[in-house]
Amino acid sequence: MHTLYPGRFSRRTFLSGMTLAGTAGLLGWNPRPAAAEPPPETTRIRLIRIPSICQAPQYVAEELLRSEGFTDVQYLQRGGTADIAKALASGEADINGHFAAPLLLRLEAGDPIVILAGLHVGCFELFGNDRVQAIRDLKGKTVAVPTLDSSRFVFLATITAYVGLDLHKDIHFVTHPGSESIRLLREGKIDAYLGFPPEPQEMREQQIGHVVISSIVDRPWSQYFCCMMAGNREFVRRNPVATKRALRAILKAADFCASEPEQSAQFMVDQGYTKRYDHALEVVKALPYQWREYSAEDTLRFYALRLHEVGLLKSTPQKLLDEGTDWRFLNELKRELKG
Repeated sequence: MHTLYPGRFSRRTFLSGMTLAGTAGLLGWNPRPAAAEPPPETTRIRLIRIPSICQAPQYVAEELLRSEGFTDVQYLQRGGTADIAKALASGEADINGHFAAPLLLRLEAGDPIVILAGLHVGCFELFGNDRVQAIRDLKGKTVAVPTLDSSRFVFLATITAYVGLDLHKDIHFVTHPGSESIRLLREGKIDAYLGFPPEPQEMREQQIGHVVISSIVDRPWSQYFCCMMAGNREFVRRNPVATKRALRAILKAADFCASEPEQSAQFMVDQGYTKRYDHALEVVKALPYQWREYSAEDTLRFYALRLHEVGLLKSTPQKLLDEGTDWRFLNELKRELKG
């Protein structure tokens, strides 16, 4: 039996808890600014649902989105992180969290996406066999990624650039689905694999490889956002009130994940976002959902420079910041949702 959790936790209980927490000052949320705002220009909001626990705030935010005036809250089922930017660019999704570095690549490619805020630090962990004890040990080794345009590949590009490895010459990449890559690492047929929750939790449990780098705790990656909130450019332009309300709900949910990890993990299990309460709790407790404390701009500059070093980006960081970000909602919410 793999579904481990102590008790049921309903949406009604969750929303009630959030309201009580806000009233008590737990999240520093004052409902009056929201009440004074005009209603959202649209009552429909569409996000992406992928099998990743680190996206917890936007799942936990479902009822908060409804309290912000969205009567039609849709979570579109998709297979993985590569689908997020495509859905945002096409207008299929309105707002969603996504890893910073792939967002930069899509901005340079001309996708109509705008980055709005940082969500959390860390989540990726690089697992290696006994021949890989440090990043530089990846030279001459075989590393598995789902595809060569996946978030995993892009993240590996940034960490190898940081230590001076040539992404194209020093590492042999093979493409396999996540479950297959984990099996190959266990059998010694590849040397390393980059996983994101719940894969690292499963790999530790099964004693497959060891952690070489954790973006949650290892510098410099632990100093920058991993997932950031982005929106479809036209949606943001046409619906500024809805954008702010949606972002407020998700950032409040991030605060709730940080202050009430047990209830957040329980909610995700009860609503079917993940099966294992223990894995969900481990992830929510470990991730710094501290959207106020880290710099979204610094994050994009850091990753843009790393991607430029390996030839994946040609634009300057400033050009991408000027053309692909909109911090007005974040700045307003920092003042409103004081931690």
